[in-house]
Amino acid sequence: MKLKLSTLVAQARGGRVIRTPFLDGDDIDRRLLNDPEVRHKLAGGFPDARRVVLTLHPEHIPEVDGGVTVYRVTPHEGGPAWDAQDFAVQLKRLGLDEDGLGDLREDRGSFLIAATGKAAHQVADLTSLGGRDVDVEPVGESAGKGSKLREVVVPSMRVDVVGAKGFGVSRAYFQQGIDGGKVRLNGQPARASSEIREGDSLAADGLGRIDFKRVVNETRRGNYKVELDVHR
Repeated sequence: MKLKLSTLVAQARGGRVIRTPFLDGDDIDRRLLNDPEVRHKLAGGFPDARRVVLTLHPEHIPEVDGGVTVYRVTPHEGGPAWDAQDFAVQLKRLGLDEDGLGDLREDRGSFLIAATGKAAHQVADLTSLGGRDVDVEPVGESAGKGSKLREVVVPSMRVDVVGAKGFGVSRAYFQQGIDGGKVRLNGQPARASSEIREGDSLAADGLGRIDFKRVVNETRRGNYKVELDVHR
């Protein structure tokens, strides 16, 4: 993955817009994305998505879309109720492009599925699934609440401190998530004592993702004011 990603970055530096199929976000070495001549965007449709599409483009192109759309698929009543696994099995039977399908979530009797490319068109055109009529509605590029730039003051750069402050939860609650393996720093299981630095990404299942932007300044009391991009 490292060699491939290096090649993609080089291609984007050369003037191309590069978009991958869905990848496991934990497999992406985000340090390779810190190239001053290349911009990147990770899109999974959900703030805490495990499968993401990576788009790389030259620095002179100001913005590109993430290429991911989330669809709400609602089966009509009749027949046994489906859970997310049942729904996934039915999708697989259709022979959809699996590289174009991202995370799947169950939501109050409906199912939210992230898709890109050909698979997105295939999902959008669905009228039936597993012998049942379905309604399909595009939710948009994100099924979350979007992102918000926040400035917070923290006494240290520890993951448990910055994560709890950034998400607005207690440190004890966030620690439970770390202990349960639900918190990842740059795609790897996080430890509470690990330090977070500029450019790092902290993801927590059920809470979202924090992209650490920068240290704004150090306060007189030795604390740090930091800028975080919080995705929910």
